[in-house]
Amino acid sequence: MNRLLKILNIILVFIILTSCGHNEQNKKWNKIFEKYKINGTFILKNLSNNQLTIYNKKRSDSSYLPASTFKILNSMIALQTSAIKSVDDTIKWDGKDKGWKLWNKDQTMRTAMPISCVWFYQDLARRIGKEKMQKWINKVNYGNRKIEKEIDNFWLEGDLRISANEQISFIEKLINNELPFDKQIQETVKEIMITDKNKTYTIHSKTGWTKNIGWNVGYVETKQGKWIFAMNMDIINKKDTKFRKMITYEILKSEKIIE
Repeated sequence: MNRLLKILNIILVFIILTSCGHNEQNKKWNKIFEKYKINGTFILKNLSNNQLTIYNKKRSDSSYLPASTFKILNSMIALQTSAIKSVDDTIKWDGKDKGWKLWNKDQTMRTAMPISCVWFYQDLARRIGKEKMQKWINKVNYGNRKIEKEIDNFWLEGDLRISANEQISFIEKLINNELPFDKQIQETVKEIMITDKNKTYTIHSKTGWTKNIGWNVGYVETKQGKWIFAMNMDIINKKDTKFRKMITYEILKSEKIIE
């Protein structure tokens, strides 16, 4: 009996200490969000031990338009359905001003993903078609799976919605090649998602922005392991968009995942 009590006490102490650490992390993250006067949520999952840390739990369950984070899935569907043969195949620019100099040129998936080229991915969506797009979104169980609006705009202004928690689950399946796509396609998309790389870490990520909501989702690899992150935030004006990555980097640094 005494031995059982000791074991129970040890478990209780562990739970308390773990909870305190979790709260302490939230306090650190709270200071970061407060510093920039940003309302948002941030989730970090350590794949080495499956520890999940969440800032603003209530918002982490709220669903929003995925905006350009949908380009991750759009890329895999396009490759799987042969809407485009490879990440290096070119789609010609139609010569019309797309609102940004970097978009006003021929694009490949490899060039379009980093600059979030909207017209390129709209073209891919039209090539895929609504029936196939819906089929694969259902297979992946992506967000609320609703694409009733225009085939080339539903992730920006339509009914599709996804939460930060659902983004974490989606990215984890991608990391483990557990999505219903060819393994090579998943590996290729992870490769074109690389946004930052040095000797100590590699970050695979995608930002998004629409209807006053900003996103940054992805994962970071180091020698110590992998961490998935998903954050969304209110964007009041265009200058707020820079905080998507700034907050992500500050949190990763505060957790000593990157330097």
